[in-house]
Amino acid sequence: MGRKKKILLALGITAGVLVCAYIGVSIYFMNHFFYGTHINGVEFSMKTAKEAEKFLKKQIKDYELSIIPKEGEKETVLGSEVSMKYVHNKDLERSMKKQNAFLWPSMFWKENKIDVELDFIFDEKKLDERLQSLKSFQNEGKTDPQSAKPEFNNEKFVAKPEVLGTKVDQEKMKNAVKEAVSGLAGSIDLEKEDCYQKPKYTKDSKEVAAACDVLNQYCKASITYDMAPQTEVVDKKLISQWLSFDENMNVTFHEDKAREYMNNFAAKYETLYATRPLTTPWGKATEVYGGTYGWAFDEAAEAEALIASIKAGETVTKEPAYEQRAATHEPQDWGKTFIEVDLSEQYMWYIADGNVVFETAVVTGKPYEHSTPSGVYDILLMQPNATLVGNIMPETGEPEYRTPVAYWMQVTWGGVGFHDATWQPAFGGDLYWSIGSHGCINMPLDGAATLYSLISPGTPVVMHY
Repeated sequence: MGRKKKILLALGITAGVLVCAYIGVSIYFMNHFFYGTHINGVEFSMKTAKEAEKFLKKQIKDYELSIIPKEGEKETVLGSEVSMKYVHNKDLERSMKKQNAFLWPSMFWKENKIDVELDFIFDEKKLDERLQSLKSFQNEGKTDPQSAKPEFNNEKFVAKPEVLGTKVDQEKMKNAVKEAVSGLAGSIDLEKEDCYQKPKYTKDSKEVAAACDVLNQYCKASITYDMAPQTEVVDKKLISQWLSFDENMNVTFHEDKAREYMNNFAAKYETLYATRPLTTPWGKATEVYGGTYGWAFDEAAEAEALIASIKAGETVTKEPAYEQRAATHEPQDWGKTFIEVDLSEQYMWYIADGNVVFETAVVTGKPYEHSTPSGVYDILLMQPNATLVGNIMPETGEPEYRTPVAYWMQVTWGGVGFHDATWQPAFGGDLYWSIGSHGCINMPLDGAATLYSLISPGTPVVMHY
């Protein structure tokens, strides 16, 4: 045999071997997946469909789902607990046929990814029962979510962020777990899956923003009451305490709290009928109470005015509505110009701007029968050459007395006043016990004339023991 024939024979034998090898490998890959084959993310290089199915069956048999709650320990739902079972389908065989065994050389430079549908069944009723037994599914002892809400920060109302709490939305959790099991997920994070109960409102809710706007509109108001030497201010810090909102973010301005404030305001500043401290020019410390002089408020009218100002968001400085005024809001509300009568000492002074400019002894009402009332009053009217008329006597039908005086300065509506009493033999001391008046303050003629020339209607009169 020639050299050339030998070479051709060798080449033929080699080619035959290669062809047989190629065919043999092709036949192998008719029942085996190519090298580098991944099914559902798992490598099955050189494995048969039955081997792959066996693995997948085991995956179903050993399935477990980890449930990760916001707080507390992780919990697990096992496939066996919900009667999970593998159901055979022909996806693996179809995938095997699709790979075309005669193209096996391509496996060395081409990745083979296969996705197959895993058919399985599980008992949904048992899954529900398993869920009921999970701590993460129970809400007893857990915290409720709290809605965002308006909060006053000493300057204005702003949205306080919501608090999510730890109670799950059981329906959402049930659906999320069922979906995870259906998809053979390995774990589920309840917080990421939005399985917790949500508050009604968040800090970005338009309802919260609208409530803040309404609340802040009320808080724009600032009402300053001029109570010299003091001031009382109704501003946003106080008004904020009179506002509230309900679970639907409806704002309420509690007008009753404004009225209560005005009641307390009046109690603080009203002096009519109040007890006031006093030190006489002779240095005696005492107290005076009663009378008709002093500050008195129209509380109802001022409360409504205050409410209206708040609703309108006004900024204003004002006096409250008075029913009656006094000279000052100092403890001695009659000021530094007034008449003082010491009923115990039977003496009186006229004090102007804090200085005694006139003083004299007097005779006041006879004790028990016609006692001169103590208290703070003011001069109601002044009349020269007046005739004082007593009460009508039932037995005669005539006045108890008709007494002409040169100077009449009335203090009470009951007829008590200052006047000259030329019939009195003297003034001061204990005379009032025996020859006291019917309640008036009897004065020497020249003293009455002097006092008449110094005062005017409205001059405060302080009478005390």
